[in-house]
Amino acid sequence: MDNEKIISELGFKAVRSSGSGGQNVNKVSSKVVLTFDLETSQALSDDEKILLKANLAPRLTSENILILNCDEDRSQLKNKEIVTKRFLEIVKKGLYVPKVRKATKVPKSVIKKRIKDKKNISDLKQSRRKPNLE
Repeated sequence: MDNEKIISELGFKAVRSSGSGGQNVNKVSSKVVLTFDLETSQALSDDEKILLKANLAPRLTSENILILNCDEDRSQLKNKEIVTKRFLEIVKKGLYVPKVRKATKVPKSVIKKRIKDKKNISDLKQSRRKPNLE
């Protein structure tokens, strides 16, 4: 995954933020909407695209487009930086493949200890019984 290539494929759109904000909110388009088309991306290999489709399925549209919004700051430039960082983190997490867990063998010492403990408890319970006089 090449960050520079992926960033060059991103689409940005400035939109007016929703909610309260006084006179500034009606004049300034500070909210940034990022779009990334997974299908037409040249920066990702086919294997990476399949992995991202599987891991980011709830975030993708039906056309496999990832859409992210950011209206945290009053500055359009800062919002663009924030949403780009967020996008790169999402893609990085989406490409992460966890290690396959290998089942380990139970050590012989653990098995011996368990059998020894069972034997001790058995002997203890045997000693509590009434003697058999027959």
